[in-house]
Amino acid sequence: MAAAEEQFLVGAGVVIGTAKHLGENERNQLLVEAMSGEALTTSEIEGEILNRASVQSSVQRQLGLVADKRRATPAEQGIAEMMVDLFRSSAEPVSNELLFRWHRMVVAGRNDLGNIGSYRTGKEPMQVISGRIGAQKVHFEAPPSKRVPSEMKRFIAWFNQTMPQGAEPLSAITRAGIAHLYFESIHPFEDGNGRIGRAVAEKAMAQSFGQPLLVALATTILAHQKSYYEALERANKRVDVNEWLTWFADIALEAQRRTITQVEFLIAKTKLLDRLRDRINDRQQKALLRIFREGPDGFKGGLSAGNYSTITGASPATTTRDLSDLTEKGALVRTGERKHARYALNLARD
Repeated sequence: MAAAEEQFLVGAGVVIGTAKHLGENERNQLLVEAMSGEALTTSEIEGEILNRASVQSSVQRQLGLVADKRRATPAEQGIAEMMVDLFRSSAEPVSNELLFRWHRMVVAGRNDLGNIGSYRTGKEPMQVISGRIGAQKVHFEAPPSKRVPSEMKRFIAWFNQTMPQGAEPLSAITRAGIAHLYFESIHPFEDGNGRIGRAVAEKAMAQSFGQPLLVALATTILAHQKSYYEALERANKRVDVNEWLTWFADIALEAQRRTITQVEFLIAKTKLLDRLRDRINDRQQKALLRIFREGPDGFKGGLSAGNYSTITGASPATTTRDLSDLTEKGALVRTGERKHARYALNLARD
């Protein structure tokens, strides 16, 4: 793990150092996008699709930032609250009370659970299964409910002992990877274990650097969802964690690269808009801001003239003029011709 740990340490320095170049508005935007992105993807891993705008609005309210009056479902509000709480309490040790608080947030609005804000107590085995009834495959069976309190006592003691200032400190990726696997193996709650377990891993990484530092962990896991479940299943059937940690290290480093890209993207966005200030019309600015909302990857397949007309309400002739002007000013790069023309942000120049 030594090479991966060193690379992650260097990457963390890049994230922290690059973020210092952001203004207050951009830092707030990074926080909102990081938290809402993780909230959405950690929920999607569990098959729960939430509304991005509602989650972002909920995160903004939790941070005390200006937000619209969009209504959020209990699930959207709850996962947003957990992400903000994770950020604000990143330096705190793990405790039963912290985990119970997160559980109440994660399962907000649920009325089908017997234990909310407490560990499971059911007599039935806690199993992860797939397949039709009668031909089901058991991928994993957690310890019986009666063992959960003692197992969680051991887990919490281990997690706090391995903090940077603890009696047996561990390096960032190693600790986060073991913490996630350890928590998922106990599976202490009736539901929400995946979301809380990934938050625990984020917390472990943040503590290693002495400041809140959310990386795109859930977003990256979602991109590798099948191998994530396969790696967890294999690791749950043995006591050797080396294979799991190798897999997790690759994910953690990719997640960190995504975070660095997002920070650099926000800096480039600020530079581009500053350069174009008072040089573009309201339609063009509206379109650029809409493209920026798509993130570093932009529109899938690029921005088309049709997209531009939909965003701005401009006529075909006006759309052509506006796009040509943005290309001439270096805001956009065009590929293709006529109806096949597509446009992307020209951030390399800035």
